[in-house]
Amino acid sequence: MTTIIFDLGGVLLDWNPHRLYAPFFKSHPEIDQFLREINFAAWNAQQDAGRPFAEGVATLSAEFPHYADLIRAYHENWEDSVPGPIAGTVAILKQLKQAGHTLYALTNFSAETFPIMRRRYKFLQLFEYILVSGEVGMIKPDPAIYRLLLEKIDRRAEECLFIDDSATNVAAARQLGFDVIQFQSPARLESELKLRKLLA
Repeated sequence: MTTIIFDLGGVLLDWNPHRLYAPFFKSHPEIDQFLREINFAAWNAQQDAGRPFAEGVATLSAEFPHYADLIRAYHENWEDSVPGPIAGTVAILKQLKQAGHTLYALTNFSAETFPIMRRRYKFLQLFEYILVSGEVGMIKPDPAIYRLLLEKIDRRAEECLFIDDSATNVAAARQLGFDVIQFQSPARLESELKLRKLLA
């Protein structure tokens, strides 16, 4: 049986900071401009890599004091950035579990916020183990985090299928020898899994 490793945000969980910020701005382009200006992606990645949220908020607010309230709002209203699961992928996850496949997850996620997801979404219990970047101080696409997961689950990359929505993360896994699927939609994922005879 192939060991199947899922990313979570953008694959099983609908993470979208635009949703959180919608009440604070008049339009989607304004949110885009704000997120670009503060370099949100790089800032958020540091929390995913283990930096405490309070420290991250303080650092960015010092750099952009005129946006301090908006920066703080992300931490205070973080749950609004994850409106729910991606239902089609959750259904596939359940089918894979019923078919007897061993399931793991490798996610870039803050150690502070991931416990909220564990409590809220029972389907996460389908995984034998979830490696959370913020808990180990490294993030995808660093090859070290993939190697750490392989060590934890006692597998070789060649025995594993890795599913992620990020092209960069998928490329890093492929480089290490994983079979990979770049997630685009539940329907496309289902087709790819059927091609590999992992779903009937």
